[in-house]
Amino acid sequence: MGIQERKERERERRKQQIIVAAKRVFSEKGFTKATMEDIAKEAELSPGTLYLYFKNKEELYASLTLRILQYLYIRVEHVSNEKDLEPEQKLNSLADAMFDVYEFDPLIVINMFQLQSSETLKHLSDELLAEITELSRKALAVIRSIFEDGIQKGVFQAYNPVVLADIFWSLFSGVVLWEESKRIVNKDKDFLKPTLEIAFEIFNGGLRKS
Repeated sequence: MGIQERKERERERRKQQIIVAAKRVFSEKGFTKATMEDIAKEAELSPGTLYLYFKNKEELYASLTLRILQYLYIRVEHVSNEKDLEPEQKLNSLADAMFDVYEFDPLIVINMFQLQSSETLKHLSDELLAEITELSRKALAVIRSIFEDGIQKGVFQAYNPVVLADIFWSLFSGVVLWEESKRIVNKDKDFLKPTLEIAFEIFNGGLRKS
């Protein structure tokens, strides 16, 4: 292994160390109260070291989203590539995949949805924003292709597949954020999965051709 490769591996290891620490701090304190100093302390690094990897707290917060977007893309692409499934079965598998993405890391999924509707995006580097945008675009394109397939086969209503993908995504994010807000008041009440199942079933029912 060459010197340059060792340096790159060490840099990536340190970057992941910071991200893991940031996740813990954001989970405990929330984005607003957390500081770069808090994260540096959790990572056992100096605050100056953090700024060598992330230009600000917003960029570090947003970097957590990349991991879940990558997993999301892998899961929905897997559903899309299942050629033996009929359109309705594929749509059910898509709904299951979305819940799997949530269970993979609930904190980061919620972070991702909050990021979409915040001012944080304006404070990101062009490179990071481009990565987030591209991964989101690719995932939505795969979801859109699942609706296109069902429409072409005459199983789904001939709605605009781009709009259907947006509605599907909005339904998922809206239910997750709403149920999470209720859990803040009462942590014993977790109705996310049954609520999502009913929401997707209603959506699927309106999509099917009679």
